[in-house]
Amino acid sequence: MKAIKLMDVVKHVGAIDYTANDRTISVTNVEFDARKIQAGGLFIPLVGGSTDGHSYIQQAIDNGATATLWSCDQSEAPSDQLAVVFVDDTLEAFQKLAHFYRNEINPVVIGITGSNGKTTAKDMTASTLKAKYNVHKTEGNYNNEIGLPYTLLHMPEDTQVCVVEMGMSGFGEIEQLSKIARPDIAVITLIGESHLEFLGSRAGIAQAKLEILKGLKENGIFIYPANEPLIETEMPEIDYPIYMRSFGFDDQADVFAYDLAEEPDKTYFKTNIDDNVISMIPVIGAYNVSNALVALSIAEVLDVPSEQAIFQLAQFKLTANRLQWLKTHQGARLLNDAYNASPTSMNAVLTTLSNIELEGVDRKIAVLGDIRELGNMSEQLHRELSHSIDPTIIDKVYLFGSQMTYLYDELKGKFAAEDLVHIEADHAELIATLQADILATDVLLVKSSFGVDLLQVVTALTGQVTK
Repeated sequence: MKAIKLMDVVKHVGAIDYTANDRTISVTNVEFDARKIQAGGLFIPLVGGSTDGHSYIQQAIDNGATATLWSCDQSEAPSDQLAVVFVDDTLEAFQKLAHFYRNEINPVVIGITGSNGKTTAKDMTASTLKAKYNVHKTEGNYNNEIGLPYTLLHMPEDTQVCVVEMGMSGFGEIEQLSKIARPDIAVITLIGESHLEFLGSRAGIAQAKLEILKGLKENGIFIYPANEPLIETEMPEIDYPIYMRSFGFDDQADVFAYDLAEEPDKTYFKTNIDDNVISMIPVIGAYNVSNALVALSIAEVLDVPSEQAIFQLAQFKLTANRLQWLKTHQGARLLNDAYNASPTSMNAVLTTLSNIELEGVDRKIAVLGDIRELGNMSEQLHRELSHSIDPTIIDKVYLFGSQMTYLYDELKGKFAAEDLVHIEADHAELIATLQADILATDVLLVKSSFGVDLLQVVTALTGQVTK
């Protein structure tokens, strides 16, 4: 990161007071984990739940911290060992500092949210833009009120484009993130059913996602799915001009894809951006083409030559545990998509499993865990997954979790008893049952919400450590 003068920290975090033996110092790294602080660092002692970051101040000092924010009793601050900036709330100060640093570096900021696909769209976008720009992006799942400012504050000084992911579980969260990041380009990948428990309806989800526009710069660009009527009906009032660009599979969209073809580890398609070139993404799933359209739309807006953007798109790497092909100990192929789930994404990947043609495969097996945070729609949405499970194509189904009881009820009349298994809570039982059943000629899909922890099942079956 670019060094930040202590006086700029004091000025922009809304400090109550500060103490420093040398007011001319600068900080060269910012961390909220004392173990990661390096010489010249600013330590952010966050407070939450049972953890108080102030307790780790000595470790931060030992690792070379030059300064710290401080919201505890001023008399307890180690002012004799490093500069101390006193604030009311260290998280809020952290966010203010990130906003200042975003403006100091002043890259083109791209904010991406959506019920599904935001991480993949972020990774694809960063890859395409590398053809022309120095790009910094959100790593892992750093997409919340802590992760987003952390991402901004870790921008290298030469960053030209910063791609940030924005996640949420309730109202107001995306608005806060958007106002911190102040995107030049705002993206919604999809309005799905995630977080229905907290947001009540798809209209509520649309309203929460559209909060990303609250921080969009004047004359900024909003990129959205063309086939989503809720974008129009729930659009917030904005008292300054923005530009809108849609994407989809209909030729009425500003950017659209056609002639899709799927292979086990690739998907091919054409777009109206360049009718003469076949685009490719190194990942299964026609639904991922939507995320590719986001990336190509942004590349076009930022004047990346289409052939370079398409080439870079083909090189992108998926974040771990998303549509990741692995092999089980028995030699079966396993498609690991157990990091997250919604009804939309589960239906989509089940369709992909049904359509995929794999040489040497005798059975297709779906291993599905509960989808969380669906509120009073949970029963209905779990039952409706049955529409994507054709027993003439998918040979066996393993269901895990209490909510999958509803899908089990829907499928009972369609599958033989030995081909439909429901285990409510015992991971060990699921692992043992699968290990006894899997053959080298099988292909398995493993899909669930993260909290269901089917990743431990993936690890047991493949030996591949998952996070």
